[in-house]
Amino acid sequence: MRTSTSGTLTATPLGDARIIAADDFAFAPLPGRRTTLATPVSPAAGATHVTLHVVRVAAGESFSPEASAEEENTAVVFAGRGTAAVGSRTRRVGRADAVYAPTGQALALTADAEGLTVYIWRTPLASGRHPGTDPEPFSSLWDETTQLRGFGGTGQIAPDTDRATMNFVFWPGNGSSQLCLHCGIQQPGQTFNVHLHPDSDEAFFAFEGIGQMYLRDRWIDVAAGDVLYAAPGVLHGARNPHTGPEARRFVTCGGPSPYDPALYSAAGLSSDVR
Repeated sequence: MRTSTSGTLTATPLGDARIIAADDFAFAPLPGRRTTLATPVSPAAGATHVTLHVVRVAAGESFSPEASAEEENTAVVFAGRGTAAVGSRTRRVGRADAVYAPTGQALALTADAEGLTVYIWRTPLASGRHPGTDPEPFSSLWDETTQLRGFGGTGQIAPDTDRATMNFVFWPGNGSSQLCLHCGIQQPGQTFNVHLHPDSDEAFFAFEGIGQMYLRDRWIDVAAGDVLYAAPGVLHGARNPHTGPEARRFVTCGGPSPYDPALYSAAGLSSDVR
């Protein structure tokens, strides 16, 4: 069942960079539904390229982003269980599962009895870009098939030596033509070093644990569910400053839109779309 995303609340201005706490998300019910929608990042709020929805799909209901077949979509399940459909393909999904819907294939999410909370990135395919020949529609944040290790940042801020690992969940090598989805695993004491993207928006969120996100000129405390937005050229990063026997990993996920070839080059990989 298709659900329109029209009628949402007025977007809060992002400026060129902002962290939006999960407690500040403005959820609005979809017309005639129990499903609610917040849109912390969007062009209407000042984003350059990307829209980020947070959707609480009510038990037994379905959600599909408006005009999803005309755009690229990626999604990460934050809580609950249900079914994801990409075009004619379906899969059962739960926490940490990820979905990619290329242009031409609609994304739909249906919740089980416990409901489904999902973060969804959207962007129109830019002129000159084409869908991959065989894109991978289903994955997980914990997919370690392709990774970036030892990233030192882009040089504006001195790098930390204890460096986090990033999983490339959806990227050009498995068929994503514009959006990407990366998962940063910051173990206690580790940093994904500060960097910028010259031509890309960055929108990512804290998936698990507590940690810090760097934005523009400082580190800011965040917790699971909080979102970071950085316009092109704005410095950002993530770290887990906590150490000791009680410390736990801090996990982030999202990515630049359009994807930034420099990240794949840093991993020794091609950014050609499969």
